[in-house]
Amino acid sequence: MSLWILRRLQAGWFCQNDTEPIVLEGKCLVVCDSTPSAEPSGSALGMSVRSGTGRVAFSAIRNTNHEPSEMSNRTMTIYFDQILVNVGSHFDPARSIFVAPRKGVYSFSFHVVKVYNRQTIQVSLVLNGWPVISAFAGDQDVTREAATNAGLVMMERGDKVYLKLERGNLMGGWKYSTFSGFLVFPL
Repeated sequence: MSLWILRRLQAGWFCQNDTEPIVLEGKCLVVCDSTPSAEPSGSALGMSVRSGTGRVAFSAIRNTNHEPSEMSNRTMTIYFDQILVNVGSHFDPARSIFVAPRKGVYSFSFHVVKVYNRQTIQVSLVLNGWPVISAFAGDQDVTREAATNAGLVMMERGDKVYLKLERGNLMGGWKYSTFSGFLVFPL
């Protein structure tokens, strides 16, 4: 890094509002911290430099009717067959599983539609085999009803998240069922 850039960083020239990253020469992000801790974690300047390729986001839908298959009956995983966004390619469309590329706080949302009445469904967001967030749809007189929820989840690198049908039968979908997530910030 040149002395000119280093002096400008010390003076705060490149900090927009203490948290917004700035791209320098297209290769790195500089995040300025106006209140560095007494024991700086990265440098004496109260800033951290990280790779600019940390963008992570996905959104998937059911494009076709969600008829139970041998695999979905065994695992109860809800499969999504059309990818709208897969920035970073961390959502595996074949298994409908998201794998965290780094430790951080992630945001997830899901909206799963049951199409036939007289049934109840319960859907869970599963992190490493354990349900973390659940949703329920059980009105017996409604033809189309959704189990929907959203939340923030702390994940370690390599952690896996997917949707599981905990109760009921899921038939239908037709672009009404969605599963999305993104990295809010790394830790």
